[in-house]
Amino acid sequence: MGVSEFIDQWAGSVGTGLAWVVTVCLLVAGLIGCVLPILPGHLILLIAGVAHRMMLGAEESGLRWWSFLILVVLMAASQAFEFFSGAAGAKWFGGSRWGAVGAFVGSIVGLFFFPFGLVLGPLLGAFIGEIAFEKKETRPAMISGVGSVVGTLAGMGVKILVGFLMILWFVLDVFWIG
Repeated sequence: MGVSEFIDQWAGSVGTGLAWVVTVCLLVAGLIGCVLPILPGHLILLIAGVAHRMMLGAEESGLRWWSFLILVVLMAASQAFEFFSGAAGAKWFGGSRWGAVGAFVGSIVGLFFFPFGLVLGPLLGAFIGEIAFEKKETRPAMISGVGSVVGTLAGMGVKILVGFLMILWFVLDVFWIG
């Protein structure tokens, strides 16, 4: 039995109402995850689409195969933008590559100190990178750190926007495009 036969056989065993309840719960959880960095919001939104198609089947779900490609591209672009936004902000505010590297490392370390680490990680990382490796004075190093925070916040904003776009695409494909 191939994968598509398995999915087609399994799809008929879940009721439409239950499938929609699960899908809406996953969409809401995904959107919350786009705001709260502890949850993988975009991944949950993608899983909502996959689960919806698996539960209802190709015809009844209304989702086309290329919708998953679009959702994956949106998810990957958003994650990449968010990942590098702190470093880009530090550079944009006049920081050196060491400030950008510090902001990038600080963003990763800051994830472990939620919620304050989301802002303090890139700030301190850029500041330390500028002071320790670029030998900048305190004021320019702090400006680079503030730039990393601005970039990080912009990345979070883009992440939320892309989450809404993913949900919008899902709704459009299920109800209007298909």
